[in-house]
Amino acid sequence: MESTDIRGLHVDTSSTVEGGVEDAYGEDYATEDQLVTPWTVSIASGCALLRDPRHNKGLAFTEKERDAHYLRGLLPPSIMSQELQEKRIMQSIRQYQIPLQQYMALMDLEERNERLFYKLLIDHVEELLPVVYTPTVGEACQKYGSIFRRPQGLYISLKERGKILEVLKNWHEKSIQVIVVTDGQRILGLGDLGCQGMGIPVGKLALYTALGGVRPSACLPITIDVGTNNEELLKDEFYIGLRQKRVVGQEYKDFLHEFVTAVKQNYGEKVLIQFEDFANHNAFDLLARYRSTHLVFNDDIQGTAAVVLAGVVAALKLVDGTLPEHTFLFFGAGEAGTGIAELIAFEISKQANAPLEEARKKIWLVDSKGLIVNSRMDSLQSFKKSWAHEHEPVKNLVDAIKALKPTVLIGSAGIGQTFTQEVIESMASINEKPVILALSNPTTQSECTAEQAYTWSKGHAIFASGSPFDPVEYNGKVYVPGQANNAYIFPGFGLGLVISGAIRVHDEMLLAAAEALA
Repeated sequence: MESTDIRGLHVDTSSTVEGGVEDAYGEDYATEDQLVTPWTVSIASGCALLRDPRHNKGLAFTEKERDAHYLRGLLPPSIMSQELQEKRIMQSIRQYQIPLQQYMALMDLEERNERLFYKLLIDHVEELLPVVYTPTVGEACQKYGSIFRRPQGLYISLKERGKILEVLKNWHEKSIQVIVVTDGQRILGLGDLGCQGMGIPVGKLALYTALGGVRPSACLPITIDVGTNNEELLKDEFYIGLRQKRVVGQEYKDFLHEFVTAVKQNYGEKVLIQFEDFANHNAFDLLARYRSTHLVFNDDIQGTAAVVLAGVVAALKLVDGTLPEHTFLFFGAGEAGTGIAELIAFEISKQANAPLEEARKKIWLVDSKGLIVNSRMDSLQSFKKSWAHEHEPVKNLVDAIKALKPTVLIGSAGIGQTFTQEVIESMASINEKPVILALSNPTTQSECTAEQAYTWSKGHAIFASGSPFDPVEYNGKVYVPGQANNAYIFPGFGLGLVISGAIRVHDEMLLAAAEALA
């Protein structure tokens, strides 16, 4: 081979004697300002195959595959079926006493052997759902900086302003169908966790595959990092996000607009963007702004609404009367509360063939300042105004129950232990079978426990919660609490949007999903 002249240097590239390696890419001569990237297209085999989570099968590689893929000697001689590996991993996971350790073990498995991870999740979904999703994922987000191993998904921070399209192109998969995105401002009931909110999109998308059947490679978790107002995180030496206060107002809107536009430009009209755990004002604003131009879905507003409507419709099989005959009282008037209320009103208006304004009058909301009534109209946020009805001001929840006599009580305020004994007893004194839904996550933020609901109502309550509770024995009878969790809606709903080729989300779709689930 002829000698080559690189940057004026006379180099003989023909000789690779004595273990020397030919510098095919000129890396030895590249300076810091002259980057050389060795682009290659190769078929994974040997060690590279074992490090590729999507194609690694661990000990399940057959003798034939071990020969074909240069795996001889890289694996112990035993061949272990996927079923046996699954049994082994489950045995190991059950030995951990702490749910966060189980979460980390599962995330490690996903990084090693994707197929086995999803096989495990699908076959043991009831047992593992609280680990990869609420409530454990909340703790994982709080400690994400300390347990961070390798990045999952895309982190788009203010440093990438003006370059978001380029960042999306850095992702190795090109045919994305579902994106779950958060800005970490309102993670479950835990508040602002900034960049560490990534645990939520990762967990949600694991369920898109395990419960909805969407290919893992078609799912993309994204965290938008615009800073955090959480002082503890800003002082934490292990925090993985931007160390600055959150940007707000026009700067925030412009950044999100660049993101949504770049997604559509890169992945087309049919990619689903699921907004997750944004603060109330931003959540409503983003949904209102993009629902008519993009395929967007807000799980906290729309997913929660569909699953709760399904729960209410199912509960009515045990309580007399049709949906329009019931009175609903909400504790919490944020994105979850108003989203649920709007969908219930939509279903009431459909069933009663009445205007939506009329249907809304069956639904009352209590926020931190008391019952939402007409006299408070001037001070209300825009998304609460349509729920301000004609009534005397009422300061607290118990008085609202006594005044309005609701048949269904729904908690969505994210504040634990607010359904006190007096609240539950008031509901039970008015209704033979009060419907009580304590929806706030995680378990510590639940308005009441299943045991409290059944005990204080003397076993009459029809109860469901956002996070799981164990069955309760009361007066010799075992009560199994329902779980009104979005996991029952969004994976199937997202799959429906993807396979139908929808380009917009309509309320009728949410009603259909709720009716099917009920």
